[in-house]
Amino acid sequence: MACGNLMKLSEDVGIYIFIRLPVKSLMRFKSISKALYVLIGSTTFANLHLNHATITKDELILFKRSTKEQSEEFKNVLSFISHTGEDGYIPLQPDLNVPHLTNDYGSLFHHLIGPCHGLIALTDSVVTVLINPATRHYRQVPPCPFGCPKGYHRTVEGVGFGFVSILNDYKVVRLSDVFWDPPYRYAEGRDSKVDVYELSSDSWRELEPVEVPPIYYLSCSEMIYKEGVHWFASKEKVVILCFDIGTEIFRNMDIPDAFYSIRQSRYGLLVLNECLASICYNDPGCAIDPTQDFLHIWIMKEYGISESWIKKYTIRSLNVESPLSFWKDQFLLVESKTGQLIYYDVNSDEWKELGLQGYRTSLRVIVYTESISSIHSGREHATQVQRF
Repeated sequence: MACGNLMKLSEDVGIYIFIRLPVKSLMRFKSISKALYVLIGSTTFANLHLNHATITKDELILFKRSTKEQSEEFKNVLSFISHTGEDGYIPLQPDLNVPHLTNDYGSLFHHLIGPCHGLIALTDSVVTVLINPATRHYRQVPPCPFGCPKGYHRTVEGVGFGFVSILNDYKVVRLSDVFWDPPYRYAEGRDSKVDVYELSSDSWRELEPVEVPPIYYLSCSEMIYKEGVHWFASKEKVVILCFDIGTEIFRNMDIPDAFYSIRQSRYGLLVLNECLASICYNDPGCAIDPTQDFLHIWIMKEYGISESWIKKYTIRSLNVESPLSFWKDQFLLVESKTGQLIYYDVNSDEWKELGLQGYRTSLRVIVYTESISSIHSGREHATQVQRF
């Protein structure tokens, strides 16, 4: 066998082995030699590693919560959970304190968005931080430079984050309402603005004016699915608003018709059985007859086709503040009314506590697959990639 073939065989065997290693081990191997540094740091290898981890369902729970430090001051913490045990949860690595985001009451509204090709975004609507939890690299997205004319007021109503595979690039989208000051003239003068940030160019741009229905704020939304960011919005009725990250086009999708017949309800968006899923549950702030306290879960069998909604589960729920995520298509993770992270096992029909708690309404969860995907550095004098 020729020497070139042997070298190629050796490289293929090495890649076959390395894509099966955890990120922590790969980061150590990068320091052994220049060849390994180049190989493991390449986009091609990062994609192979992520694809293998995705296929093998090597997933963990990434859990964000706020803890109260002093009067009206909060600290944001990310926890990593590998799987649950009989006595609660099993931590995978030490917790991370999230940088840059404000530590006041607004921290309760920080959203955890992703994962997108190995990266996540954590935002308080004003500041957005991109994070690779596995490598512990992060970078603050530069502030959006677009304001509004004098005599008007601008509020950020929704933030999205996604990966565009055809461009091999990440984008952040920001939806804003612009209205006349003072705010009580909102109904007369509302306008919508859409700003997009591209990581590769490290720049913001404002899209052409487009009519976007008002965002209906719910903690279990702002979800990425099939390279689209999804929110709930209020039109003549509640709809799912989708922004395609690649084409930068908006579209509306109906929620299941049955949801409109449930009074005092709230909604959530999840992924279940690789389908877009919608949850309807009772408003935790309202007095509910215990015999009527249920979670209703529907899945959209054909994405984008509202007529394809089918009911999957009806679950009795006596202590739910908000649904958070599905894990392994078996465990529904939710926040309880006391700020506990709990889950429902659809196979055993049991609720269990995980022994993790945060300030009420601050809990967020995503199911995360470790990746060595890198975060592009900013331009000169821009924000730079840092490490926890």
